[in-house]
Order: sequence, then structure tokens, then C-alpha cells
Amino acid sequence: MASISFIHSLSTIQNSMFKKHSLLLALTISLILLTIAISIYPGGTYQDKNSIGFDWTENYISNLFEARALNGSHNSSRIWAYFGMLVYSISCAIFFVNMSNKIPGKYIKRIIKFVGILTMSFTFLIITPLHDIMVIISSFLFWNCIGVITVFIFMTKLHFFKIYSIICLLIFFSTGYIYTSSNWNLLPIVQKLNMITSILLMLGLEYFTKQEDFAHIKQKKATQG
Repeated sequence: MASISFIHSLSTIQNSMFKKHSLLLALTISLILLTIAISIYPGGTYQDKNSIGFDWTENYISNLFEARALNGSHNSSRIWAYFGMLVYSISCAIFFVNMSNKIPGKYIKRIIKFVGILTMSFTFLIITPLHDIMVIISSFLFWNCIGVITVFIFMTKLHFFKIYSIICLLIFFSTGYIYTSSNWNLLPIVQKLNMITSILLMLGLEYFTKQEDFAHIKQKKATQG
């Protein structure tokens, strides 16, 4: 009986730890897979078709999804990039589901959770020939949810995240402007900066915010009502 109780307790702890760190685990796996994809990318950029390997300043993440690299070689990084993007899209869904549980308000919770899960599908479809339109849709959904969360953050004492959320939103809007203005020289760099800052934002909000940070908002609304 003691051994069964111990095993049950251990299983409960493992499940609790997995749930607590599921976002970190998913993002880590995603980044490892994408790093492998980048490391074995054959080469070629839009500026130089004969370049070797992945150029961080000239290649786009989307180059990893093509059947052939820009230098004409078989793209062996493709399968790694596919799975990396699949796990990344799951990471986004995990983040929004977890974050929705911290935000007060039944309808806002549902919106963040539903849109967050919906974002997962469009984010993964970035790997398809519908890449451009999927990027627009997934980015719109993702950053609108971040915008809603930012509004609630401004009602709290989370001063660092007030500043950092605005910085992330500005980087996103800058990326959109650079894309629409066809500044292809700067876009590959800003694209990766946007991805890195958004990952750090998700991890920061996951680990350094809690339901209690937003609890007073619900109480305040109830008092005003």
C-alpha cells in the first residue's frame, strides 16, 4: 500500500510539473528543432543564390519550409522545420490557455482561450503554400490577443511588463510596416527579432505573473457594478 501511495504521489507531482512547465518544454523543443533545421539548411539567399548555409541577416524562417533551398539543393532542413513550427504553434495555444485562466472576466477568458487555440492552426499553416496569408491571419490573431492582455497588464502593478509589452507591440507593427514597404534587406532581421521578443514575452508572462495580479480588477468591477 505504501509503494502504491508513493507511486501515485510521484505521478501527481510529475503531472503537476509537466503542466507548470509545458510552455517552456514546448518552446524548448520547438527551438531545438528549428535550430537543427537552420544548421543543416543547404544555402542560398535572394541576394546570393550560391551562398552556403543559413544567413541570419538575409534568409527568412520560411526558407526552411521549401522543398528546395534557394541554391537549388534538396532542402533537408524541411522536415525539422515542419515539426519545429508545429510545436511552436502548440506553444502559442498553451500560452493563451494558461494566460486566459489568470485574466478576470468570463467573456474575455473565452475570447483569449478560443482565439489562442485558433491561432495555433493558422500558425502551423505558415509552412504551406498559403504562407503569406497565414502569416497575416496568425499575426493578427496573436497580437490582438497580446493587445487585450496588455490592456489588463496596465491595470496591474506589473510595471516591467507594461513597458515590455508595448516594446513587443511596437516591434510587431514595425515588422508589418517594413513588410508592406518591401524593405527586404531589413525584414529578415526584424522578423527574427519579432519572434525572439514574443517568445520572451510569453515566457515572462507565464512565469512572472499570476492570477492574483489581476484579481483586484474583478473586485473593482464588482464594486462599481
